[in-house]
This record gives sequence, structure tokens and C-alpha cells, in this order.
Amino acid sequence: MYRISDQQIDYIISDIGARGVEMESLQQNLVDHVCCIIENNLEENGDFESFYQTTIQTFYKDELWEIEEETLQLLTHKNYYTMKKIMIYSGTLSVAGFIVGSIFKIMHWPGASAILLLSMVNISLIFLPLLFILKTREVNTMKDKLMVAIGTIFGILFSLSSLFKIFHWPGANLMWLIALGILMFLFIPIYFFSGIRNPETKINTIITSIILIAAVGMLFTLTSLRSSSQVYFGNTYNYLQGEELITRMQLIKNDTATQNPEIINLSKEIIENCKKIKEKIIIDGTGLKSIPDDFEKKDIILQESVPGKEFHPGESGMELIQKLKKQINSYNTLVNKNNQLPIDNSIEKMENMNSIQLSNYNLLNSLTEIQLFILQNEKGLKFN
Repeated sequence: MYRISDQQIDYIISDIGARGVEMESLQQNLVDHVCCIIENNLEENGDFESFYQTTIQTFYKDELWEIEEETLQLLTHKNYYTMKKIMIYSGTLSVAGFIVGSIFKIMHWPGASAILLLSMVNISLIFLPLLFILKTREVNTMKDKLMVAIGTIFGILFSLSSLFKIFHWPGANLMWLIALGILMFLFIPIYFFSGIRNPETKINTIITSIILIAAVGMLFTLTSLRSSSQVYFGNTYNYLQGEELITRMQLIKNDTATQNPEIINLSKEIIENCKKIKEKIIIDGTGLKSIPDDFEKKDIILQESVPGKEFHPGESGMELIQKLKKQINSYNTLVNKNNQLPIDNSIEKMENMNSIQLSNYNLLNSLTEIQLFILQNEKGLKFN
């Protein structure tokens, strides 16, 4: 076993420093490794300097100072590779979720909303922030970092606004317009004026800028400038008009002597069941049993959304809907025998299309139509 002298240790330290390694802790670690290798592998009377030169070359590819650069990079970005893996995995899962969720939504399969929600939240709150952190470490100039920051903000707002639009949440239009404004008035001008100055990227910059401006224009044409509250107020007015029409038709007196008592009783049951379902929807959306006529002054808004948990499978609201379906089918069988108009069972169609889980307004309008069909037959009215 070879024994290294103090002079030889000083020689190793001096040589390592001359090769560009300046970090004292790294120097000490390299000296320890080199000394261990020499003591364990060099014969007692072997050529120290020759063996050392051969040994030190195994620590690097081109130059020894590369080890210090790699060490500094690892110390500075100790979580770099972990974040990069998380970013790649989250991005892959988001893309897969978009594809699967879109297919589920097109086919009206259950679970589409949950898949799209998770995908959009994932890409907005995990993928894009991690992409921003990693990209800002890779670029050096403030201009490039600013471009990355603006692009990330646009991406997050665009994703969240799309999410809010799908689920009919308030604030979707505002986020959508802010996102388009950031893209049009911040990102594109900075990108254009910075790229056009370089002759090598001038043509590509012009072409890309034209494509981006065209894309913004097309997205803006799809934007509704009406606020969500205006849309909700309009929908609520339409709903109240339907309720008023039902009330007026109920006031019309009719001769029930010639009518089938079974149909009359079933009509009352259907109308009452519709009222119960509507009440559950209104309570879920506003906290009130009914919407007052002066709802706009009181700022009572029934926002368009999916019905509450009471309309999940097995809950009371869904049980009422199942009961209503059976009542309508029984009613249609009876009125067909009496040459009256059957009810278009829109509830059954909606459930088959999974639309009940999409909009509370769809369900309210269908219930109103059912009540009007019933009253039309009950009063003996004929509509051309």
C-alpha cells in the first residue's frame, strides 16, 4: 500500500487549483478521492507523478474545471431536474386529459366535466408556472425573461377563462379580454420589434406576428361583450315570463265534466312535481324558494351552472326527475287514447344526452314546457 507524503498532497492541491478548480470544499473532496485511489492502487515504490496524471484524467472529459461548473449548476438549480420532470408529467397529463375530456364531452359520457376541470387547473397552476421558472433560468437578457413572463401570464389567463366559460362561472369574459389584450398589446409588439432588428429572424418575425394578430382577431370575434350578469338577467326574465304564462293559463276556467279523471289527477301530479324540482334548482342557485319580480333591483342572480348535488344520481332531485319521467310516460299513454296532444318528454331526452348535468336553465325551461303542454291539454286549447 502506497503512503502519500505531505509534499505530494500539496502537489495535488496545487495542480487541482491550477486546473481551474477554485472552490475550497470541492478541492478537498477531489484531493481525498485522488489520495484514496493512489494509496489503494499504487505500488509502494511506484511512480507517483505518472500515476497521479493518469488518475486525475479520469475525473473529467475535457478540463477539470468542468466539475466546478457542474457543481455550481447543481447547487444553484438543485431542484431543476425535479421541477422539469414534474413539468413534463403535468403537461403530458393535461394534454391527455384535454383529449379524453373532449371525447367524453362530445359523446356525452359522464365524467367529462371533471376531466376537463382537472386538466385546465393542472396546466394553469402547475405546468405553466413551472415552465416560467425553468425558462427564466435558461435565458439571460431581461427582454427574453419579460417575453417568457408575459407569455406565461397570457397562457394562465387564457386557460382559466376557458375553464370559467365551460362551467359558466362569473368573470370568464373579463379574464378572456385581459388575456387577449396582453397578447395583442404587450406580447406581439415586444416580439415584433425585438425580432425585426435581427436580419436573420426578420422574415420569420413578420410572418409569426401576422399569424398571431390574425389569431387574436379570430378569437376576439368569438368574444361576447355582454357581461355575464346581463346574460343571467336575460335568462331569468325569460324564466319569469314562462312562470307568468303558466299562472295566467291556470286562471282560465275549463269544463272538467267531460275529461278523464285519471288524466286530471295525473296532470296535477306532474305540475306539482315540476314545481318541486324548480324550487330545488332555485334554492340551490339563489338560496330562495322563488325568484321575485324585482330580482334585478335586489341583485338576485340565478347564474347558469350545473344543478347542485341534489341532482346527482341517487339524490332527492334526481329521484323527482325519475318520477316525472314515469308520470309523463303514463300521461302520454292516456292522452293518446283521448286524442289529445302528448307531452314531448324532453326530460328523458335531456338525461339521455347528459344535459341535466350541464345547465340549470336547460332543466328549468324543459319543466316550464312540460307544464305548458299539460295546461294546453287541460284547457282544450289548440295552437297552430
